[in-house]
Amino acid sequence: MNHFPSSMGSFPATRLRRNRADDWTRRLVAENSLSRDDLIWPVFLKEGSGTREAISAMPGQVRVSLTELPDHVGRAVELGIPAIALFPATPVQRKDSEGTHALDPDNLICRAARLLKATFPKLGLIGDVALDPYTDHGHDGVLRQGRVANDETLQVLAAQAVVQAQAGIDTLAPSDMMDGRIGALRSALDLAGFNDVRLISYAAKYASGFYGPFRDALGSAAALKGDKRTYQMDPANSDEALREVALDLQEGADMVMVKPGMPYLDIIQRVKATFAVPTFAYQVSGEYSMLKAAIDHGWLDPDTVILEALMAFKRAGCNGILTYFALEAAARLKHG
Repeated sequence: MNHFPSSMGSFPATRLRRNRADDWTRRLVAENSLSRDDLIWPVFLKEGSGTREAISAMPGQVRVSLTELPDHVGRAVELGIPAIALFPATPVQRKDSEGTHALDPDNLICRAARLLKATFPKLGLIGDVALDPYTDHGHDGVLRQGRVANDETLQVLAAQAVVQAQAGIDTLAPSDMMDGRIGALRSALDLAGFNDVRLISYAAKYASGFYGPFRDALGSAAALKGDKRTYQMDPANSDEALREVALDLQEGADMVMVKPGMPYLDIIQRVKATFAVPTFAYQVSGEYSMLKAAIDHGWLDPDTVILEALMAFKRAGCNGILTYFALEAAARLKHG
């Protein structure tokens, strides 16, 4: 069926190539734009001092100790990236079955938040709320009789959220996919006086194979017992994502996210078209590592594919993108 207006012209009077003829014309008629303001850089933290530890599964990415963190993050600040997301690699000896280290106000992410707020007060800090970095079984919640216990996990996540807010995290990003966690976090934050701390919900987070390098970076891959399919979404489902987003918005989410990114562009587009709320995507570790491997082998041109891949998220309706390419993209956009 033809959905175009009957008044639209036809060839040869209408030639669509006319508006592609010059750079200035292409810029004027572009339907979407990508800028440094769209980028969020995920940063991996590690204990220790004076350390930048390469992540083998994610070439070009590192785990950084707090002594190196201001210099590391300073690159993003200089490039005009508005926010970073913090992910701690918790030492094995501080993990247990209940994820209790998540509630320690002196844990790695809290110390990093205090340091960064003192150093870069205008930089946005996004904190991951989930228990998988802290549990010895690798799941995002507490286990009861071999299953992740939804309601008991909510109590721990709510306390974790308050601890991170107290440390200076601006925006909390619950990635656990427990039912009701947005409402639980919002209530706990408001009760503690953190009414202005935002919630960016991983509203549609799929049980994906694209997370492998990230789990290696955090050291949770080896610890994971079983899989996460009882709480993360089935990749076959699309309508269910809209139900998840609707519930999170009702419970108080300020922004929503779809994860992974490129394999789920259709979900991003549906979410944005349905709800018209701030919508984000996470270009996850597997997406990054695939592109980076092809770039490093000379099979793809980084000057083209990095920005092209990110533009796909904008075209689908994203307001922002979590991407490990944030520094490279910002540098290209700055000089482009």
